[in-house]
Amino acid sequence: MLRTDLNHSHISGNKLYKLKYNLEEAQKQNQKTILTFGGAFSNHIAAAAAAGRENGFKTIGIIRGELVPELNPTLKFAQSQGMQLHFISREEYKNKHEPSFIDSLHEKFGDFFMIPEGGANKAGIEGCKEITQSITIPFDYVCCPCGTGTTLAGIILSLKEAQEAIGLQVLKGENYIHSEVTSWLRHFNSEQRNWSVNTGYHFGGYAKCTAELREFISAFEASNVIPLDPVYTAKMMYGIYDLISKGFFKAGQTIVAVHTGGLQGNAGFYET
Repeated sequence: MLRTDLNHSHISGNKLYKLKYNLEEAQKQNQKTILTFGGAFSNHIAAAAAAGRENGFKTIGIIRGELVPELNPTLKFAQSQGMQLHFISREEYKNKHEPSFIDSLHEKFGDFFMIPEGGANKAGIEGCKEITQSITIPFDYVCCPCGTGTTLAGIILSLKEAQEAIGLQVLKGENYIHSEVTSWLRHFNSEQRNWSVNTGYHFGGYAKCTAELREFISAFEASNVIPLDPVYTAKMMYGIYDLISKGFFKAGQTIVAVHTGGLQGNAGFYET
């Protein structure tokens, strides 16, 4: 397991890679404010808030869903890092890519450098290309959980010909991540075929967790002393173990699982 969850105390896992070149670009543009998007338990929101504070940016988080009387641990942390939280309805949130909606944000907040939800842009992918540089052993497969496909796309672009990437999708939708990754690879003029997306381990959808998955987390953590989160990494590890049991991998092959962090969300997730 590649423990990218240990690469920073607050900008954890793949978020450090996704934010790296976005922040560099904001600095090149002499921007003072970062605006980004996410749900109430978003790892990206927490990481962007911490990264903004560490790098001297003001941060604004556009949060999916109405303001509730008591903020959860994720949003309390983001606020403690200086992030200004702005809550919008789920219907309005669907317009986050629309130019007219972005214009309305500029009218409200002034000038800012915008980072898409989850750091899902070209700069985010450029950062994720560096993840495999930390793998110090020869490997056949590298696996990661997928929410937007950004991390998977970056990993694919870094692979050697004999290596293969598998993304384990954590949300419903048979073709969503595959389509997103295909589109990004086309953007980078890549025709790589050494990758796949497995959609069989979402456990009911994004942020859904069954009793079976909870039992797996408990057993895995007891055996390995490595914490998992139920939204991303637990589903990935369950999937890898299941694929091994079904003979998907050949004897002697080396599989690297990328621990993408996300542990900050556990406190809020297990409260619900």
